[in-house]
Amino acid sequence: MFDRRIKIAPSILSADFANFGAECRAIEAEGCDWVHVDVMDGHFVPNITFGPATCAAIRPHIKGVMDVHLMIAPVDAYIEAFANAGADIISFHPEAGAHSHRTLQAIRATGAKAGLAINPGTGLDAIEHMLDLCDLVCVMTVNPGFGGQKFIHSQVEKVRRLRAMIGDRPIHIEIDGGVTPETAPLVAAAGADVLVAGSAVFKGGSVSNTAPYGENIRAIRAAAEAARS
Repeated sequence: MFDRRIKIAPSILSADFANFGAECRAIEAEGCDWVHVDVMDGHFVPNITFGPATCAAIRPHIKGVMDVHLMIAPVDAYIEAFANAGADIISFHPEAGAHSHRTLQAIRATGAKAGLAINPGTGLDAIEHMLDLCDLVCVMTVNPGFGGQKFIHSQVEKVRRLRAMIGDRPIHIEIDGGVTPETAPLVAAAGADVLVAGSAVFKGGSVSNTAPYGENIRAIRAAAEAARS
């Protein structure tokens, strides 16, 4: 069921690559809502991370939502593979191809939910006429490619305008990049409900010491929820 409550989606880009299964179990046990998987191809973005095989390997370790963010070009040829790997949500960048409307249709045809992710330099006009095919819009608050970057504050107003554009449609607004207890309130107040955080969740913890994960998740959630009250 759709709701706009704050959801924390740790990015496994900041997890221990040698212990992905344990890391996914740990962050869920410590209170996260979704698990965010950043897929990068070294072409659309200047980094290489995971593919469908990784998603399939960690899927049994995730009880909740696996949120797959494709930072790749082209996209369409890989949709079925990620859907078959267990992705609940598949998001892609309209900047990665000329036929985003068709790509949204292709994602939905697999049974997965469809998301659009937009870079800091991309305006909302690029997605306005596709919102009715979207389950989620991810506003990048860093330039995609690497974790640990600083939050780009100019995107807060974009989130506010996107929230007004969405209206009462059941579309999540996700924030990806530089989310911390300091920046989470800014985007939550502007209308975001899904917060992707990598280093801000995983810092200070490990699979053998998971308590910091829970502390970090609760701090981000509390800061975001306070901004809404």
